[in-house]
Amino acid sequence: MGRFRTSRLVGLHQPQVNEHHLQATGLPEDGRLRLLSFNIQVGISTERYHHYLTRSWQHLLPHTGRASNLQKIGDLLGDFDLVALQEADGGSLRSGFVNQVQHLAQLGGFPYWYQQLNRNLGRFAQHSNGVLSRLRPQQLEDHPLPGPAGRGAILVRFGEGEDALIVVMMHLALGAKTRARQLAYIRELIGGYRHQILMGDMNTHANDLLDHSPLRDLGLVAPQVEATFPSWRPQRCLDHILLSPTLTLERVQVLAQPISDHLPVAVEIRLPDALTVDTLPVLT
Repeated sequence: MGRFRTSRLVGLHQPQVNEHHLQATGLPEDGRLRLLSFNIQVGISTERYHHYLTRSWQHLLPHTGRASNLQKIGDLLGDFDLVALQEADGGSLRSGFVNQVQHLAQLGGFPYWYQQLNRNLGRFAQHSNGVLSRLRPQQLEDHPLPGPAGRGAILVRFGEGEDALIVVMMHLALGAKTRARQLAYIRELIGGYRHQILMGDMNTHANDLLDHSPLRDLGLVAPQVEATFPSWRPQRCLDHILLSPTLTLERVQVLAQPISDHLPVAVEIRLPDALTVDTLPVLT
């Protein structure tokens, strides 16, 4: 794409395809796009702080409740066009060797999905981000983020040229200095485009992202201010869907779905005229 790249490995990929869901591709005819970001905590239900201790074994071993939790998430996803998943497992002992990104794509009826493996612990854990889409991306990039290994971002592009829609899905670091380096990297990725969406668990508040980070000159909007963590008594707003001012906000909501230790964030936008149903790609 001709812009900044570091020496870190950047992969160009094609999404995986669920052939039997291809009839679901395309934007709604009204030009609205429904977005969801959800840190699913590998299907673990956390309802109190002490569960981080008493249920910690579920990060290592399978448990019977995980399948029902994933079913609840899958039921939720059916209302959305583009979904960013964080803390998914790509298929290991703890998930019963189920690729949770692929499984949720099937449950939600998504024709396109991609799993980004960020920390590979072999058969014990496959720490991953994921994207589920009803639209076929023109381009998909897998970006390991700066800092200690284990954090990544997925960039998807719909459309062509400066009027393309760029969506970056991420799970950022806990530490402020590392997070700033990661945001600087992402800022360079998206700076050449007019229509930008950033989605994910960003581990900080919106005012920090918009006013004190490398994103501050982009004019992004953070429509959601409700807390998302912890899910049973939300106090911190860590999960965001940030929008460029070229995109029209129709609705925003933090969903009261305490399936994980984070609550999911949902946004509905109206696309600009340059990104109508006729210009965004579907499979032909």
